[in-house]
Amino acid sequence: MAQQIPQPHDRRLTGPGGAEITLVWDRRFGWKRSERFRKTQAFIDQEVIRLMVPYTPSRNNVLAKAAAQGTKIGSGRILVLSPYGRYQYYGVLMVSSLTGSAYAVHGEKKVITDRKLVYSTAKHPQAQALWFETVKKQHGTAILRGAAAIAGGRPSK
Repeated sequence: MAQQIPQPHDRRLTGPGGAEITLVWDRRFGWKRSERFRKTQAFIDQEVIRLMVPYTPSRNNVLAKAAAQGTKIGSGRILVLSPYGRYQYYGVLMVSSLTGSAYAVHGEKKVITDRKLVYSTAKHPQAQALWFETVKKQHGTAILRGAAAIAGGRPSK
């Protein structure tokens, strides 16, 4: 569960000449801000997952589905739960340290080579490595604007 934004305390201030001012906060301030934050984070998570799809390598759509299934929307962490997700994400051929084959038995250590993976572009013409980084670069400003609108603010410049 996300952390609750603390409710500010009312304050009584004394100004010059002894004038007293009391600042009274809306009793629902903490709850409202927490709820807005949760909605903003959920928007960001959903947008990132949606926008990653065209850049995600796909033969049978497993990686794109794995991101949607592995992520708890609103957590701020996109998880691609696939046994080969990391391998595909970084886009570098990894081979068995024993046989040099791209296939390895369970528990066998793999080593990174200097060969880049070649992705099929049949389903996703823009498929590439580091698809999350591409989403941030291509769509980060739009995501930030949408998040700011939900949060009730405006994006920093």
